[in-house]
Formats: sequence, C-alpha cells, structure tokens
Amino acid sequence: MRLRQIALVASELDPVVERLCAVLGIDVGFNDPGVREFGLVNAVMPIGDTFLEVVVPNREGTTAGRLIERRSGDGGYMVIVQSQARDEDRKRVDALGVRVVWEASLSDAHAIHLHPRDVGGAILSLDWMDPPNSWRWGGPDWQAKARTDVAREIVGADVQAEDPGAMAARWAEVMAQKAPTEESGGFRIDLDEGGFVRFHPPRDERGEGVSGFTVAAADPDPIRSEAQKLDCVNDAGEINICGVRIGIA
Repeated sequence: MRLRQIALVASELDPVVERLCAVLGIDVGFNDPGVREFGLVNAVMPIGDTFLEVVVPNREGTTAGRLIERRSGDGGYMVIVQSQARDEDRKRVDALGVRVVWEASLSDAHAIHLHPRDVGGAILSLDWMDPPNSWRWGGPDWQAKARTDVAREIVGADVQAEDPGAMAARWAEVMAQKAPTEESGGFRIDLDEGGFVRFHPPRDERGEGVSGFTVAAADPDPIRSEAQKLDCVNDAGEINICGVRIGIA
C-alpha cells in the first residue's frame, strides 16, 4: 500500500486553496464533478504523483458539513491509500467487520471508503488503479499540472486519537500492514509501498481526526517563508492551513 491522497474539508474553497497553492508551490489540477454526489465541490492539487484535495459542502446534511460542525472548523477529512490487491482488500475488510460507506467500481479505478467508526479517526479509502501509476481522481491531465519544484510529494498523514496505540493497530490490521512502531509522541505505520501514517494523542479539544500531513520538499525555505508571509504559522512555529499542520520532510 502507498499513501496517494489527503483530503481536507473547509467552509470556503478558494481562500484555502489559494493558501495551499502559494505555500506549497502547487496548482489546481482538477475540479471533480463527481463529488456533487456527496453534496460537495472540490479542488484537487497534484504534488508529484500524490494529491491534496479540499472539499467544501454546498448543501445541508452532508457528512463533510457535519464534520466541520463536530470539530468546530476546517480540518482533515480523508486518508486515501493505493492498493493493487483489490479482491483481497475487500475480503479482509468484510472479515474484520468494517462497513463500506461508499464504493466505486470503474474500468480503470476502484475505491472503497471505510466507515470511520469501524476504523477510527477518519474515512480511510483503499483505492486500486489501472494502470497503477494512474490516478483517476486527479483528472484527465493531472501529470501536466504536477509541480515538484517546491513540494515534491505527500509522504505522511497524522491522525489525532484518544488511544493512539489502539487506533494505529486497527489501521494496520485493516490495511494488512506491519504492526505500528512506537515513537516519541505516538505510533507510526510505515506503508510497504511508500508513505506513513502517524497517530498521536489529542493536541487540542477538536476530537479525533486527521490533524496534519507531511510533504517532502525540494527546498523547505520557500515553504516556510511563504507561510510566514501569509500568516499561516502558529505560535509553536508550525505551518497551519485549513485546520491541519503541514510538516516538511
């Protein structure tokens, strides 16, 4: 499995997207009309061959809107990993009693969104692509939009949990990955084909959820400089946009 996409949820699309693009040196590659099914509008930004998405509710009663209300503002929404073991994944998920809240089965892509109550912390999606280096959710010409001169790729996701060890173990079980390793401040799953997911105790009163992501950078200085310029650095010196911390590797 490999980390391919992080989704954030916001109340307003353009201001968040503009800050992310400016700080990370990326561009919008696609606005997916398919998310209307969920009562959303979105913007998808390729970072190398990984993707950052921002979704915004455009009607009442959406899952994304309820998350904004429950967590008192913008924040993380989904972690999407790529797996080419489509049939094995579905059998394992069913055997573990994990509910699938949405499924897409297309000729070149397959995805299952897993219920956050059965996994913990966030919606986890297991996605299959044909060919494997493609990414349908990035749009038809995402390769032409991908930039790597500032941020090169998304390499990690952070999840805030009341019991980080238990949640990390559950995610590892669901994804059929090695047992999490304990590290200072929490637990970490290193995915076998690239990327990691870390789990840490609550740092605020917003409850469990995706709390941040990490990018590999060609040069971290422009990222930090632009974040300072746009007042996106908090008192702890962390870059914070859309209610999540952005780490630099």
